[in-house]
Amino acid sequence: MRAGPGTRYPIEWTYQRRELPVEIVREFELWRRIRDMDGTEGWVHQSNLTGRRTFVVTGQERVLRRRPEESANVVARLKPGVLGRIRLCAASESWCEVQVGEHRGWLRRTEFFGVMPDEEVK
Repeated sequence: MRAGPGTRYPIEWTYQRRELPVEIVREFELWRRIRDMDGTEGWVHQSNLTGRRTFVVTGQERVLRRRPEESANVVARLKPGVLGRIRLCAASESWCEVQVGEHRGWLRRTEFFGVMPDEEVK
């Protein structure tokens, strides 16, 4: 992550973990200003980003459910910091379908970072 949109700007941060979700807050040519789950902002070249939507579990241990309801069977228990892929998230729904390794199920969108409150992911 650089201080500005170009290689002439100093590197401020190097991410050690692949596929962490970030929010794109600005664009300038081939550069994207991003914000990570800790609120850190900086510039990265678009080639360092993918279109794959990922998430990271926040807060406490979360329960991945078979269906989008509290009473549904437990698929897995996810610790804070666990990374996964967002499969589907309807704009008007509070649950999103996600995948962590071979486990597929549903999490509340408030239990992870990787999707905006009313955002739709298809």
